[in-house]
Amino acid sequence: MPKKLFPFFSYLFHPVFIPIYATLFYLFSNQSYFFNKEKYLVLLEVSVITFAIPILFFVLLRLTGKITSIMVPELSERKFPLVIQCFLLILLVKKSITLERYPELHFFMLGALSSTLIALILLFANKKASLHMTGLSALTFFIFGLSLHHHTANTVLIIFMVLMNGFVASSRLIMKAHTPQELVIGVLLGSIPQILLLFLWL
Repeated sequence: MPKKLFPFFSYLFHPVFIPIYATLFYLFSNQSYFFNKEKYLVLLEVSVITFAIPILFFVLLRLTGKITSIMVPELSERKFPLVIQCFLLILLVKKSITLERYPELHFFMLGALSSTLIALILLFANKKASLHMTGLSALTFFIFGLSLHHHTANTVLIIFMVLMNGFVASSRLIMKAHTPQELVIGVLLGSIPQILLLFLWL
């Protein structure tokens, strides 16, 4: 595969898209029991809170010179966006994606919140994690867990997600955005909270 194509995977699986992808799979999988109106309402809520609002903050931070790129390459640039993301995820699990109504997705968002908090703490120790790998590995384990939960064979999709983890990791290395160690930290940050929370809803 030409190296010029690899950055595409970094944009396709940018962390800001991951909650939307997880919500899409959760709502529109074969075992979904939600009415269409509810599906689109939930998807809209997640999209606004985890995508639209962060993008607005990004534009504001970009205009004020606090952020240089949508990939947020510098340690100092990452702190404020991660703080914002934490507050937005807390809002989501408290007011919208509640345990009573959407338990599986609720735990995914809780895992995402845990990963984000740990990534933020690591920044203060001058440790950088790949947020791309954090989000993508979390999504992969969520799809795997939901497949086990519903006893559905999503083998092709799971294999696809594993391949995408490899492509995105390669993309981040080719773009010189991360070291191999930062990629490993990202995978651990994304996967461990999801694996631990699986035991609460499987």
